[in-house]
Amino acid sequence: MKKFIALLIFISINQMVFPQISLRGGMGINFISTPTLRDYLNDGHFAPINNQVATFNTAINFSGEMDFRAAKNYELGVEVAYLYNSFTFSPNGGRYELSYGVVMPTIVNYYVIDGQGYNFKFGGGLGIRFASISVLPEFTPTSNNYSSVGFGILLRALGNTALGSNVYANITGDIRYDINGTPKNNGSPILDPTFGNNVNLNSLSVGLSLGITYIF
Repeated sequence: MKKFIALLIFISINQMVFPQISLRGGMGINFISTPTLRDYLNDGHFAPINNQVATFNTAINFSGEMDFRAAKNYELGVEVAYLYNSFTFSPNGGRYELSYGVVMPTIVNYYVIDGQGYNFKFGGGLGIRFASISVLPEFTPTSNNYSSVGFGILLRALGNTALGSNVYANITGDIRYDINGTPKNNGSPILDPTFGNNVNLNSLSVGLSLGITYIF
């Protein structure tokens, strides 16, 4: 009985000292490089000479995360993010569209620095990547869809500043390296029409996002 009471006291004190759970939602921009996709769009003459796809271009990123405080300066997080990008060209008077999305679940480990009304988190993690590409060729009514599974690495710096007793505004900076694999449709990949290479969504990106954190 004494051990049980001592355990309850310890848990109560731990809950008062360390917030146990925090929820974060955010939206932002990623500057992303997808080399084989860029070459496919440029070398395949989908992107006109005066509007070539750059080495880095912008994609939108949505994310949600749950973090668990396990020690004074350590948190374990589970994040699910979604990255989306699209391109539209008219190389021959028609309309060529390509869009892609990547679902990015990630386990993240954080080192946490707390302050009065704010905290900083620095960490990294690993996760599975689910990628998809949709291609609508010129003068065709239906699109072709491709998908793949890969993995990715995340490095992150995150800052929270208090808006209320439990609500914080956050700003997040990410560096991601994702091996998203080669998307296929019924076993067939997208081929670069100039060099015959398979098109993949392997990428390097730098992202910045804003959002809200709620700490229980």
